[in-house]
Amino acid sequence: MFRLTVQDVFVIKGRGLVATGRVELGAVRVGDEVRINGARAVQVDAVEQFRKKVDEAVVGDNVGLLFSTLERSDVSPGDVLTSGAVEPASGGVEVSL
Repeated sequence: MFRLTVQDVFVIKGRGLVATGRVELGAVRVGDEVRINGARAVQVDAVEQFRKKVDEAVVGDNVGLLFSTLERSDVSPGDVLTSGAVEPASGGVEVSL
């Protein structure tokens, strides 16, 4: 289980797209498959914290996740990256009084 809300996105020429944010739930490792907004699945190519490569990021860590197969238009700030049984937050709830 893993969830991260994307705070910023940028491209490193020759490497790929980096999505940054704080891990909200669970952990993510290099090689894990994550889903963008519960739809498209993609593999994490690298995890970095404060410009240092790490093997794993856990709850509370501010990280950059590198994806070599994505384009800038595939991920935007506010998107939710998840893995496992975690679903992205819904658009709201319906309440009647």
